[in-house]
Amino acid sequence: MRITVDGEPFDVPEGRTIAAALIAAGRVSWRTTRAGGRPRGVFCGIGVCFDCLVVVNGVPDVRACQRVPADGDVVRSQRGAELPG
Repeated sequence: MRITVDGEPFDVPEGRTIAAALIAAGRVSWRTTRAGGRPRGVFCGIGVCFDCLVVVNGVPDVRACQRVPADGDVVRSQRGAELPG
């Protein structure tokens, strides 16, 4: 399947999470912290730490380590706290 991440197309094998697909493609950070703007990606990989948050189809705070994407999903890096929209 194919998703778009920050405007770049990514092929994702079926069953792989967004985080796993990004890491396999060499991208290890896709979010910045609210305070300080420090880069973040996956820390725990099990959905507990919330360091891997992304925006999927306009919905913020999606845990990339838990989300298996659907074909055509549009994923965007999350910059701090965001409102849905």
